[in-house]
Amino acid sequence: MAVPWEEHFRPALQEKLRAKFPEQSVDRFPPVLHLLEKRQELADMDRGLQAQKEVFQKARLALKQRWEELEQKEQELKGSFVRFDKFLQDTEARRGRALRRAAEERFQADRREAEALRLRAQLEQLQRERARLQRRLERLEPCARLLGRALEQLPEFQEVPELVARFDRLADMRAALRLTERQLLAALEEARAQLQRLRDTRQGELLGQGQRRVQLLERLEAARERALRWESKWIQIQNTAAEKTLLLGRTRMAALNLFQLVCRHKAHPPALDIEDTEGQLEQVKLFILDLSAMVSGFSQAEPTPACQP
Repeated sequence: MAVPWEEHFRPALQEKLRAKFPEQSVDRFPPVLHLLEKRQELADMDRGLQAQKEVFQKARLALKQRWEELEQKEQELKGSFVRFDKFLQDTEARRGRALRRAAEERFQADRREAEALRLRAQLEQLQRERARLQRRLERLEPCARLLGRALEQLPEFQEVPELVARFDRLADMRAALRLTERQLLAALEEARAQLQRLRDTRQGELLGQGQRRVQLLERLEAARERALRWESKWIQIQNTAAEKTLLLGRTRMAALNLFQLVCRHKAHPPALDIEDTEGQLEQVKLFILDLSAMVSGFSQAEPTPACQP
């Protein structure tokens, strides 16, 4: 909300007037003079306020006009920037099109130059081929004359191509016969080599079987010797097992006798299996420990004899 200009400048003018006219005692002036003085002060203040208001209005109008001019210049600058940006875009687009056309023209020129080089090389190759055929024709000219004379002496052939075709067929047949002969000779050599390999393989197999027979006989002999050694060891093991079994039986019998002896000295003997040798020995061990403890107790409790005077 806008503040009125009078309210805005009134405190400042009041401060200025108070600084210019310090407060005086009310007793020196009559109330009417004091009131007139106040009215004069208010009138002066109103005129000063009105003058400052007009100055401020002029300044505000000038500032508003300045802002409008600045906004107009800003719009003009924006328009100039837009036009310059469009100009730059158009220039860049024209430059890109020109570069593309130049690149395409260079590519086309390179293609035409490569095509010209290829055609020139092809022309040179055709010229060399023409020269080679011309030299061959010159070399074959005597053969053509010879074929003409042979055709005169062979009335069954009407044209030179027929004679050449017959000669080609005979040459092909001769080449096929030579190829067949070479294939047959190669097959014969292969059969001979295979027969020799079979003979060598058979001889090697016979030698190998003889060696394997000798090795098997040696292994059989060694197996027999090992069997005899293991039989003697087995007999020794059986004898040792019999001795150990007899010793075990005697030990179990002795443990059972000791356990029965202990049971006779106990009021409530434990019920153990007759085959439980470890339990029996444990009971004998406990009985011996208890008995040793009792003997030690008796020895400690025995009175010391009195000393003789």
